[in-house]
Amino acid sequence: MPSQKTFSTFDEQIELLKSEKHLVITDETYAKDVLMRIGYFPLFGGYKHLFRIPLTKKYKEGTTFNEIVALYEFDSNLRELFFKYLLQIERHMRSLMSYYFSEKYGESQTAYLDENNYNNSQRNHKIISRLISTLQRAVNTTDYVYINYYRANYNNIPLWVLSNVLTFGNLSKMYKVFPQSLQSKICKNFGCINRKQMEQFLSVLTKFRNVCAHGERLFTYRTIDNISDLPLHQKMRIPKQGIQYLYGKNDLFAVVIAFRHLLPKEDFLEFKGKLTIEISRANKNLVHITEKELLEHMGFPKNWKNISRYQLTP
Repeated sequence: MPSQKTFSTFDEQIELLKSEKHLVITDETYAKDVLMRIGYFPLFGGYKHLFRIPLTKKYKEGTTFNEIVALYEFDSNLRELFFKYLLQIERHMRSLMSYYFSEKYGESQTAYLDENNYNNSQRNHKIISRLISTLQRAVNTTDYVYINYYRANYNNIPLWVLSNVLTFGNLSKMYKVFPQSLQSKICKNFGCINRKQMEQFLSVLTKFRNVCAHGERLFTYRTIDNISDLPLHQKMRIPKQGIQYLYGKNDLFAVVIAFRHLLPKEDFLEFKGKLTIEISRANKNLVHITEKELLEHMGFPKNWKNISRYQLTP
């Protein structure tokens, strides 16, 4: 077992970084302020690895404290940027799902609490059971003024009201067990996405949303599940290892691909422009990480900017 880490003061942390890690710190007052605001572990535990000499605990010659901070801030800006558009997609899905479900089954809360109004196959049965338990808890919550209002005045909470308290994960699971007819209606709002592709999009986006919301490291994050192989992968000539695409399956570029399909074109172009600026700014500040290395860690192909040039097809 490695020895337990011991407490050290901010001044001791700075001395450790200089003397043992050989990190260049030109302004100790600034470094101390950063460590006070961010903390040693969130900063170095999450962002030191790209600057380390392989198989050692020392940093590449000339690596500065400011570079570590620049990578941290880059990731923080990415989380803010991606989170904005993830929330936009979440709102859109919430609206479509509550609309089509209520159109088919009515506004009574008994409709979405009835397992027979879902694709209640043997494979889905446990998911539906857990989903209905989640919906029932939401119906009974006292945490939201509008839920309390509908309960007190109408003794009924329509899905278009209740859906506002559901998480992206709840919505993803609900879509997964929606009747196929409702899944198809939802997908038609996005052009060329089929039911299975949408299910995979929502599953992957849910996990990236949680990373953004909880302040975890985003740019290197990978999910266990993948999005489907899409015509866009082929059109962009994304390289493969065997039959598996190397980029755009379970990485941050997979989220960009999902955005390309799920966001209005003008919103996607706005997102891509902001992302381009963030990557360009990071490249200027990261002396010891090349643009190629940064894109690799993000799961981006080198021609990622071409994603908006190709027409989306089924």
